[in-house]
Amino acid sequence: MPINSNETPAEGWLGLKKHWRNDIIAAISVALVALPLSLAIAKGMGLPPISGLITAAIGGMMTLIYRSGHLTITGPAAGLIAVVGASAVALSDNPGAEGDYSGFPHVLGAIVVAGALQVVVGVLRWGRIAEIFPTSVIRGVLASIGIIIFAKQLHVAMGTTSDGNNTIEIIQHLFEKVPHINPYIAFISGIGIILLIFHARISYRAFRLIPAPVWVLGITVPIVLLYDYLEVNQIAVFGEVFKAPKDYLIDVPNNWMDGLAYPSFAKANTGTFWMSVISINLISSVITLAAAKAIDKLDPYKRKTNLNKDLTSTGIATMVSGAVGGLPVLNVIVRSTVNVHNNAKTKWANFYHGLFIALFVLFLTPLIQLFPVAALAAVLVVTGVKLASPRVFREIYQQGLEQTVFFLSTIIITLYKNPLIGILGGIGVTLVAHLLISRLSIPQFIQMVFRSGTRLRENKDGTYTLKVKGVANFLSLLRLIGILGKIPAGAELTIDLSKTRLIDLTFQEKLFEFRDAHRLTGGKVHIIGLNQHIAASNHKLALKTHIIPNFQKTSPRQQRMKKIAADNGWYYVRQENVDSSELLDFEFFRSRPLESKSNVIGGEFEEDQVDWEMSDIVFDEGAMLSKEVYKTTLLLVHLPGKIAEFTLESEGIFDRLFERLSIANRKDIDFEEAPIFSSKVKLNGPDEEAIRQLFTPELIAFLESEEVYHIECNGRALIIFKSLRIANTGEVKNMVRFTADLVKHLPKGSEK
Repeated sequence: MPINSNETPAEGWLGLKKHWRNDIIAAISVALVALPLSLAIAKGMGLPPISGLITAAIGGMMTLIYRSGHLTITGPAAGLIAVVGASAVALSDNPGAEGDYSGFPHVLGAIVVAGALQVVVGVLRWGRIAEIFPTSVIRGVLASIGIIIFAKQLHVAMGTTSDGNNTIEIIQHLFEKVPHINPYIAFISGIGIILLIFHARISYRAFRLIPAPVWVLGITVPIVLLYDYLEVNQIAVFGEVFKAPKDYLIDVPNNWMDGLAYPSFAKANTGTFWMSVISINLISSVITLAAAKAIDKLDPYKRKTNLNKDLTSTGIATMVSGAVGGLPVLNVIVRSTVNVHNNAKTKWANFYHGLFIALFVLFLTPLIQLFPVAALAAVLVVTGVKLASPRVFREIYQQGLEQTVFFLSTIIITLYKNPLIGILGGIGVTLVAHLLISRLSIPQFIQMVFRSGTRLRENKDGTYTLKVKGVANFLSLLRLIGILGKIPAGAELTIDLSKTRLIDLTFQEKLFEFRDAHRLTGGKVHIIGLNQHIAASNHKLALKTHIIPNFQKTSPRQQRMKKIAADNGWYYVRQENVDSSELLDFEFFRSRPLESKSNVIGGEFEEDQVDWEMSDIVFDEGAMLSKEVYKTTLLLVHLPGKIAEFTLESEGIFDRLFERLSIANRKDIDFEEAPIFSSKVKLNGPDEEAIRQLFTPELIAFLESEEVYHIECNGRALIIFKSLRIANTGEVKNMVRFTADLVKHLPKGSEK
C-alpha cells in the first residue's frame, strides 16, 4: 500500500475478500493479548476464569452482525472489574466466602438486563447522554477503578489476603502483610510485572513482536512446572515457612461445556440487583463510547463510528454473553490499539479474534490450565497502575486546580463507596464548584444553563455563526450536540464564546472534537472569544470564566522562541489552539492524534520562495490505557511544486516508535553506489523509481554529511524533526539551517 494512500478499505463480504490477510494477521496478535487478559479480568472479578474467554469469543463473533466500529475490538474490560466484582459479592448467598460463586447466576441476570437496557438506549439514539458526564469525573472513576484493581490484585501477587471493608482498608493491609509475602508466588508475579513494565522500553525488535502478556506466560509457566520438581518444596523467610504452591494454577474446566452457566432473576425484586444493573449499564456505556471515539482517532482512514449502533451491538452481545455464563461485552482500548498497530483493515479482524479465542478454548485447554494465577495477577496489577498512573494525575493537575478537586473527590467517594456513587458524587461536586465560580444564584445558574439564548444563524454567504451564551458546561452539551448536528458537511462555522459566563473543560473538548471531525469533511471551524475569559490554568481546555481580558505570563520557552523569531525576522504565535489540520495529511499523524501545537515560528526561504513554520507538537501513540504522550519540535515546509512521496528516518534510532512506518509493504530503498547512506537511513515510498530520481548523488552526499532527521514528504510538503523532545534554541536554529540547505538540493517539482 502506498504510504499516503487514503483509499478506505471495503466492508462486508468484499472487505473479507480483499483484506482477509491483514485482518487475520492482526487478529492473531489481538487474540494472544486477549487470552491472558480475559482470564485475568474474570479472575479479578472473583468469577470463573472461563467466563472471560466466553465473553471474548462472543464479543468478537456476535458484534460482527450489527455494529459500526471498524477497528474496535470487543470483549471483557478491566474497567468493570470493580463493579461486577462488587455485584457478585453483594448478590452472593455467602458474602466473603473464599471461592464462592453463589452470586454468579444473579450477576449473570443483572448482566442480561444491563445489556437489554443498553440496547434500548442505542435503539432510541440516547447514546449521547453518556457524553455529558464531566471529563474529570469519568477519569476519576477510571483512576479509582485502577486503584481498586491494583490494591486487590497486589494481594494476589504477594500471596496474601485482605478482609478490608473498602479499598482504603485493603491498601492499609498491603503494608501490614509485607512480612507474610509468599516468595514462591511473589517471584512469579514479580517477573510478570517487570516484563509488562519494560516490554515497550526494550528496543530489540524480535522481543517486541510478541505481546507482553504472552512473554509473561511463556516465562512463568515453566517456573510453575519447575516447582513440581524441586526436592525442597518449602522456604523459610524470617522464621516463617512458605510451601511451594501446588494448586496455584488457573481453574478452567476440561470440557468447555462445563463452563457454561445460566442467569438467575430470583433477586430481581431487590434494590441490590437493580443497583448492579444500573452500575454495569452506566460504566459499560461510558467505557464503550469512550473507547469507540478514541479508536476513531487512531483509525488511519478516519472512519467514524455510529455510537448508538455500537451501543446496540455490544448490548446484544452482552445479553447473549450473560445468558451463557459470560461477562459484559465492551469496546476495549488495549486490544483495539494492538489491532490498529498490526494493520487491520475491517471489522472482520474482531470476528477472527473471537474465533481464535474459541479455538484456544477448544484445543488448548491443557495449556491454559498451566497458567499461574500470579502471572494473571501481574497483568491486572500493571493494568491498575495504567488506569491510575502518575501521568493521569499530572494531566489533570495541568488542566487546573478545580479539575483536580473534581478528580480527587470522585476517587475518594468511589474508593469508600462504589463507582456509581462516585460518579454521582463527582457530578455534585462539579456542579457546586461551577455555581460558586460563576457567582450566580441557583435560579440564575439553571436559567443560564438551560435557557441561555444560544443560537445558530445561517449567514447570507452560506456560512454559519453559533453564538454561545450563559453557562457552557456539561449540562448544556446535549443542546450543543443537537445544534452542531445541523451543520452541513463542508460548511464554514464560527463559534463565538465571548458572551459566556463560564466554559468548562468538557464543553470545550466537544467543541474541539467537532472542529477536528468537521475539517475532515472539508469544512472550517473558527472558535473565537476564548481569550476574553480568565482561565484556571495555561492549559488550552482549562475552565474559563468572566468576560475580562486574560493576561497570562509567558513561560521561559515562550520567551526564548519569541526572541529567536524577533532576532531573525520570523513571525511567532504562542497560542495552543492554532490550526494543525495540515499535519493530518502526513502518514505519521494518520494514527497518532495531535493534542496541541504551540510556540509557532515561521518565515520564508526567500531564495527558493518556500515558506516554512516550526512548532512544538504534542501527540499521542495509542489511546486511554495504552496511551503514550510524546513531544517534539517539528518543521513544516511547503514546496513550490509536487515531488515524489517518501519517508526517510534513521536506521534503528527510532525503532521503538517508528517501526510501524516500515513494516509490510514498506520496502527499504537502498543505493548500491551509496552504501554509507543506505546503512545510515531507511528510505521508502510508493514509487521507488521516482524516489531514485529524486535522490541525486548531490542530495545523498548532503544528507550523508548531516545528522539524520525524520523526514516525510507527502508530495506537496515536508515535515522534519529530530527527536522525541522539545528542541532547544541551538537545535531550532540548526533545524532551520538544515531545512534551508535541504530545499536547495530538492527539485522545484511539477505543478500537477
